[in-house]
Amino acid sequence: MADFYYLPGSAPCRSVIMVAKAVGVELNKKLLNLQAGEHLKPEFLKINPQHTIPTLVDNGFALWESRAILVYLVEKYGKTDSLYPKCPKKRAVINQRLYFDMGTLYQSFANYYYPQVFAKAPADPEAFKKIEAAFDFLNTFLEGQTYAAGDSLTVADIALVASVSTFEVAGFDISKYANVNKWYENLKKVCPGWDENWAGCQEFKKYFE
Repeated sequence: MADFYYLPGSAPCRSVIMVAKAVGVELNKKLLNLQAGEHLKPEFLKINPQHTIPTLVDNGFALWESRAILVYLVEKYGKTDSLYPKCPKKRAVINQRLYFDMGTLYQSFANYYYPQVFAKAPADPEAFKKIEAAFDFLNTFLEGQTYAAGDSLTVADIALVASVSTFEVAGFDISKYANVNKWYENLKKVCPGWDENWAGCQEFKKYFE
């Protein structure tokens, strides 16, 4: 069983939980209280000098950055390669979507909402425009598509749905983006571990209440 350092409200942590469920890996979940500084304790810094969550420790092998963990779990434990196919072109599109999630979509969430939630800063309309632009891109990617990268569920969908569900509980109106909305409603039904993801979203929602 792999040790998993996490917070349930964190979208990147939730994506790992869903992929672990999809490949049948049991996680020994260890809550890390960032507000109490648990991520800065020497014993955790030894595991992850970057002191970020999620962090996975699988039989002594430590890995962080959620999207790297997703790929590792499928490559090591997947009974098939369907979540991260070996075909270079299919894999390239999945990678592009993962990097889009990390650098554009989830980044736009962090840039707009984190200052409001954690620093009580006023909303920045320019940062909100970046969210709308990110959703426009995702909406374009999903034109005529059931899934985000190819014709079946992959780690790209799971990473993206962890992010999109977090936007939903933050109050962002996803329904304006027809393709995203249709994809999202389907993912709620077909994504392994969706219920736990949604429970984690409710944890995060408390910051907006």
